Amino acid sequence: MPDTPPDQQPPAGLKLDSTLSKGLVILEALAAAPGGLGVTELSRDLSLTKSTVFRLLQTLCAMGFARSTQDRRYEATLKTWQVGRRVVDNLNLRDLAADAMQMLSRESLETVYLGVPEGFSVIYIDKIDSQQPIRSWNPVGGAAPIQCVGTGKAILSVNYSQYRNALAIRLTAYTDRSITSLAKLDADLQLAQKNGFAFDRGEFREGVIGFGAPICLPQGQAVAALGISMPEVNLRDGDLARLGKIVRQAADTVCARLASR
Repeated sequence: MPDTPPDQQPPAGLKLDSTLSKGLVILEALAAAPGGLGVTELSRDLSLTKSTVFRLLQTLCAMGFARSTQDRRYEATLKTWQVGRRVVDNLNLRDLAADAMQMLSRESLETVYLGVPEGFSVIYIDKIDSQQPIRSWNPVGGAAPIQCVGTGKAILSVNYSQYRNALAIRLTAYTDRSITSLAKLDADLQLAQKNGFAFDRGEFREGVIGFGAPICLPQGQAVAALGISMPEVNLRDGDLARLGKIVRQAADTVCARLASR
């Protein structure tokens, strides 16, 4: 069985339900495996018998948390994400991010967004409008393809293994700068991981660029992102590094608040 992080270890002496714990470990393994896993792989990796793995997989499939593929592999479904999303909804992200958004607005003078993943989109749940004469605009409740905008790519830079295979058929060219190959998306997200922020070069709307940085739970999962959206004509020399840095700092502030809850 895989190691459990120290902060998630059960209290000493607590008796766990072995069937439930095995099922959850299988679900975690499926969620982390692009392309899914077979019974033999799960049995080997988790030190469980094949019969136990198969029985628990059938239960997960019947409950809608997993599905079988044509090549006899199993994948986690979006129902897992839906359960997690309800937890995210209870985090009160708008309040936690309010001060960081105000700081980002003051420092950038551009439109600031708080976005959360919704399937293969990012949904804007809060924003502060720019006071610039030329500005970008998207309403609260608006959506964008997750792989095309700064906030979405910031989330992908952390949660990419859950999305990569499914994104292969969704890399639509919205502009001539849209990323339409997995190889290019891989490279772009590796750069985002290295820098701590993602950059959208006008990949969803012509002439509109964006920066985003992930907001993560203590366990490492990205549940949201803070970002800036702006007309490309507003970008000045040195702004790429400067704006990327302050977006990352703002998101890190929210991450720290989540960790202290």
